Amino acid sequence: MAWFSTSELRFARWVAELNYTNPFTAERLELERQALGKDFETEPHPYWAMVHGAGDSTRGNVQKLTAKTERLMESVRRKIVEGRASSGEEQILYDDLVLYLLFYQFFDHWRRLHGGGDSREAGQHWESYSQQFDHWLLLPGVQLPSRNEKAHLFALFYQVFRAFFNIFDCVAGHSRAAAQLRSQIWQSIFTHDLRRYRRSLYRNLHEVTTLVTGPSGSGKELVAQAIGRSRYIPFAVKERRFEASAVDSYIALNVSAFSANLIESELFGYAKGAFTGAEGNRAGWLETCSGCGTILLDEIGELPPMTQVKLLRVLQNRQYQRMGESKLRDFHGKIVAATNRDLKQEIHQGTFREDLYYRLCADVVTTPALAEHLQDDPAAIGELVRFIAKRIAPEEDVQLSQQILQWIDQHLPHDYHWPGNIRELEQCARNIMIRNHYQPALSTEAVGKREAGCLARQIEQLELTADELLSRYAQIAYAQTGSYKRAAERLGIDRRTLRARAAPAPHKRADHDGAIETSGIRRTKRTT
Repeated sequence: MAWFSTSELRFARWVAELNYTNPFTAERLELERQALGKDFETEPHPYWAMVHGAGDSTRGNVQKLTAKTERLMESVRRKIVEGRASSGEEQILYDDLVLYLLFYQFFDHWRRLHGGGDSREAGQHWESYSQQFDHWLLLPGVQLPSRNEKAHLFALFYQVFRAFFNIFDCVAGHSRAAAQLRSQIWQSIFTHDLRRYRRSLYRNLHEVTTLVTGPSGSGKELVAQAIGRSRYIPFAVKERRFEASAVDSYIALNVSAFSANLIESELFGYAKGAFTGAEGNRAGWLETCSGCGTILLDEIGELPPMTQVKLLRVLQNRQYQRMGESKLRDFHGKIVAATNRDLKQEIHQGTFREDLYYRLCADVVTTPALAEHLQDDPAAIGELVRFIAKRIAPEEDVQLSQQILQWIDQHLPHDYHWPGNIRELEQCARNIMIRNHYQPALSTEAVGKREAGCLARQIEQLELTADELLSRYAQIAYAQTGSYKRAAERLGIDRRTLRARAAPAPHKRADHDGAIETSGIRRTKRTT
């Protein structure tokens, strides 16, 4: 007699597939609907959409599925203990249903670990998990597929939990663009085939570089952070702890904030005497990054040509050398790069290596502009403002978000396209919180068009000398690119010449090449 009846078999297949489905797609809710039938609670969106909350385990459909699965599993387990015969498919389905049940039975455990539980707490969770694992999978007379993967599955469950909430923490809103972005991030972490990831890819997926592209202010660093903090971290059974901290293993470097020599020393480290002032050996970030770690290279398009060559070697061979040293060292972590520049155009202009680009573009995540979110769902502005208010004033978020939304509704055009994207919306919220006022800045495109129109009129009336004409042209190039380096490349002149011609008056913005802007680096302890 079989383990499952015909109706139970259909239910088991649907639930088993839930383990391996991208939770940010419509497919996930469709599987829940099929499994629950008339008991399915209609969701407000065709995909999971949550800004903040206690967690998806509180969703009615998940609670119903977990309870129904547990009842079925108790029944099937009794049949196994009694020695009932089964097909190969039934064994696989039973095994997959155990995985579903273990994940949701220990949902609060994963939550406490994710919230900063100490190593002792991780050991306690392991003991509870281990007992349930043995209860369901170490049964007489049957060799279930997952029986020898206890520690691996414990680590994988914790990774899935971290990934789910890290993604929701970096992408707020209910728009279709937000849902698609969440789905992209999930695939960057697990690929589209979670079964394959579980079998083997968890060991070496970090060797694939992720490139995050999108307009300035659209949340590229948050996406990189979600990916970096959602890496697979093995669980050391003897020590009763995870082998690394998900938070401490993520390092963010802003390439544009460093000079050419400094970015090399930061990345690769240096040997004593490598250059003037190198009085001892120093490990770079590539060296201190563990196998569970991730390095974000923000503004990768600003990387100097010589450093591009050295980075290419890291991505090709996973090897590098400290400055002033011939010894080859291995890089064990993951690289995430981010840029708002068109790297294909940079290749055409000769400022970015084509071979490096093709090492970066195996996995590309594109962050949408805020206007894309609002075009699909104008109400998304409310979700985002509430998300921002919660971050900047957690004890006043309800009242503050209402104040911000009211001010925006009364003072900004309804079709305002937020050229600074989510970063601009956040600064708008802070301005309104402090002064109850916000003055939108002109976008670089608007600045460029305004200045170009003014210059055309002055040329027509012969109002400018040759020197003044060059200075105005340099100023327009700088206004449109936001960088002395890029403006100089566009005009075909030396950067120092352009800077002298386009040097901003005190009221203009600071140079984004890093002369004024401070580093975006997030430091962890380094050793020599």
